[in-house]
Amino acid sequence: MTTWGLDAAHSQIEFAVKHMMITTVRGQFRKFAVDVNFDEAHPDLSTVEAHIDASSIQTGQEARDAHLRSADFLNAEKYPELVFRSTSVERAGDGYKIRGDLTMHGETRPATLDAQLDGVVPNLQGGRRAAFSASTKISRKDWGLTYNMALETGGLLVSDEIKISLDIALLAPEVVSEKVAVGSAA
Repeated sequence: MTTWGLDAAHSQIEFAVKHMMITTVRGQFRKFAVDVNFDEAHPDLSTVEAHIDASSIQTGQEARDAHLRSADFLNAEKYPELVFRSTSVERAGDGYKIRGDLTMHGETRPATLDAQLDGVVPNLQGGRRAAFSASTKISRKDWGLTYNMALETGGLLVSDEIKISLDIALLAPEVVSEKVAVGSAA
């Protein structure tokens, strides 16, 4: 099994949620760390752990970002981190199902990522580089994120479903120690 290091400059964690039933608000978390132990021959032995800084949420509008950090949503002061820890990795068609526990807003619930290995290639500095993409949909109510407002025309201000997508670039250990510090994706 190989422990891969995060290439933060080429990785991102994004989300999308419907606003007022018709528009989509997209954002990302700018600071996170991901630890991946990937066994290329036996993916079922692999593990994934991600730590996301809740206060690093960014949608392009500072007032909205501040509201998302507030007690109405993530409550980043009280719950500064979102954490995903895999419990199993299994092949699913051409990709993988990464099952695990997602802790957010003080609640831990199961979540499943549909993942793809986008490739493993030689790195320009020596060693190897791997890329994964993954996605999931969650109900924000399951994590106690219940803030909302009814609209005069019917429906709610913020949808319950959140779409999460990850594009994660990893470096083989021989490169990590020299080239990339695991941590911030600023």
